[in-house]
Amino acid sequence: MRAALIIGVAGETLTAEERSFLADARPAGIILFGRNCTSKAQVRRLVEEAKSAVGDPLLVLIDQEGGRVRRLRPPEWRELPAAAAYGRIFAKEPALALRRAWLVARLTAEELREIGVNANCAPVLDVPQRRAHPIIGDRAYGEAPATVAALGRAVAEGLLAGGVLPIIKHMPGHGRARADSHLELPLVEAARAELEASDFVPFKALCDMPAAMTAHVVYTAIDPTAPASTSPGVTREIIRGAIGFDGLLMSDDIGMGALSGDFRSRAEAVVGAGSDIALHCSGNLMEAQSAASGAATLAGEAFKRYLRAVAVQEQSGPFDATEAAVALGDMLRAMA
Repeated sequence: MRAALIIGVAGETLTAEERSFLADARPAGIILFGRNCTSKAQVRRLVEEAKSAVGDPLLVLIDQEGGRVRRLRPPEWRELPAAAAYGRIFAKEPALALRRAWLVARLTAEELREIGVNANCAPVLDVPQRRAHPIIGDRAYGEAPATVAALGRAVAEGLLAGGVLPIIKHMPGHGRARADSHLELPLVEAARAELEASDFVPFKALCDMPAAMTAHVVYTAIDPTAPASTSPGVTREIIRGAIGFDGLLMSDDIGMGALSGDFRSRAEAVVGAGSDIALHCSGNLMEAQSAASGAATLAGEAFKRYLRAVAVQEQSGPFDATEAAVALGDMLRAMA
């Protein structure tokens, strides 16, 4: 049994209260942040603590995109370039950009697996639009949907080759939002045809991926009353329908300012809309307990999707780590 919930924890080790909660609630996974990561040995111990409390299987997530969004930082972990750096190379040498993106993702997977992390909240498949809020910005691979799709696939496949679950985000697209959903609820008023010709394209191109994260964004042409993460219409018509995604679907953090209500109702809304899992990140135990009371038990097709996602970690194979390190060095020098 697994609860339809992924939670953050407060610090570098589990408290007695957190261990008890994890054993009781048995969430589908945990997510790590900078507050949880000071050294490789410490993170490995934390992950083992969580697994001991919950049992196998357990997804262990992190945001290790590169650039602004990376929870593991030097000197303990490698520096990683922002997604836009690959896009700049792709404009001149597409094959080189794709190879480097795959290699760096594969190297990242190796680094994550070393500390027990088996899922990365990447790649970002949002297509940024002019006048949009900069929250996406250089986290995107480019401004052309085809570029985003090509580089996003290279990164996702590099992670998969290393036995790390890629979680494509933020479905069905955060790139034209004019507000930061961490703080408030963005409204996107573009026509559906415009969204299908741009924003949805990378997600449709990667609809075969095993996991995705939804956006806390209202698309007025589809559902003017609720963000994608809590909208049955967006989930059914767009994510599972027009985009054709059939993998494990989780929300963005339900603690973000875009949502309202208590944490039980937020978790209920996410799962009720058709997502498989609600994500709660703050590490606040009382909030997590409230969210757990509203999260369903993973069952049926949702549980099958979860098991397929977890199984990704069994497919890691050898690679040329020297070539990957050179590719990363070249990317970092290009950014300097």
